[in-house]
Amino acid sequence: MMILVTGGSGSGKSAFAEDCVLACGEKKRIYIATMYPFDQESKKRVLRHRKMRAGKGFDTEECYVGLKNVQIPSGCTVLLECMSNLTANEIFREDGAGEKTEDEILQGVESLKNQAEDLIIVTNEIFSEADTYEEETENYRRVLGNINRRLARMADTVVEVVYGIPVYYKKGEDFCEKSVEQF
Repeated sequence: MMILVTGGSGSGKSAFAEDCVLACGEKKRIYIATMYPFDQESKKRVLRHRKMRAGKGFDTEECYVGLKNVQIPSGCTVLLECMSNLTANEIFREDGAGEKTEDEILQGVESLKNQAEDLIIVTNEIFSEADTYEEETENYRRVLGNINRRLARMADTVVEVVYGIPVYYKKGEDFCEKSVEQF
């Protein structure tokens, strides 16, 4: 099963995604962290997310670029957080995929889908913030939008978390209702 979780900053999407993982049962849980802690703010965010996951049985795999190279145990539950950071890393980092970002990331997601029993991916809704940005940022938004659309087609369930409330756009038959009990 693949679930795509989106939402704005502070929407509750990370907590919702973690609840989805917990609802998948007692399988091995892998958290793929994509945020490269390059400054004080990002380091604080990483610490906050680690505290949120504490005691939930996650093994953390850091992956800033090259998602297709990640090897995980067969049949586990994976939480990939987040697509926005991974996309930025692949576009802007020297060791990233650059112009091949979209295909590189989607190959990585396919690889994870083939290895995991359940895959939950978190992404960000950044498309309603402003009319226009500099060319570099517009390119990032275009690539992330393309990736998000393709992920939505691949996913069994697509949900946007708005103010802590899940809004379903697509709901797969295997989706576990227990994941949304707190909402």
